[in-house]
Amino acid sequence: MDWYLKVLRNYVGFSGRARRKEYWMFVLVNFILTLVLGIVDKILGWERAGGEGILTTIYALLVFLPSLAVLFRRLHDTDRSAWWLLLVLIPIVGWLIILAFNCQSGTPGENRFGPDPKLQP
Repeated sequence: MDWYLKVLRNYVGFSGRARRKEYWMFVLVNFILTLVLGIVDKILGWERAGGEGILTTIYALLVFLPSLAVLFRRLHDTDRSAWWLLLVLIPIVGWLIILAFNCQSGTPGENRFGPDPKLQP
């Protein structure tokens, strides 16, 4: 949960680097919270015509910027510019490439985006 809160505290921090653990723990907690809110929406009958619930939609809007920021920082950790995110416009292949980048270990030591986050307290 600390990793999730760390990302939320750095709400619009698009510069710097994010470790693999920080990114994937944020994704995991985000996924779990989305599932729980979806269940609550279904129980309360707050689903809209498209199937998504009101609480889930509000939550998605609230975490959109932190999600984007941590994804930028994750790409920076692998010494890639955030412009690489344009690959998501290519269905399936682009998504798989971005997934592969997010699974890679970060650049050891300092890179052009800042110091190694593994060495930071």
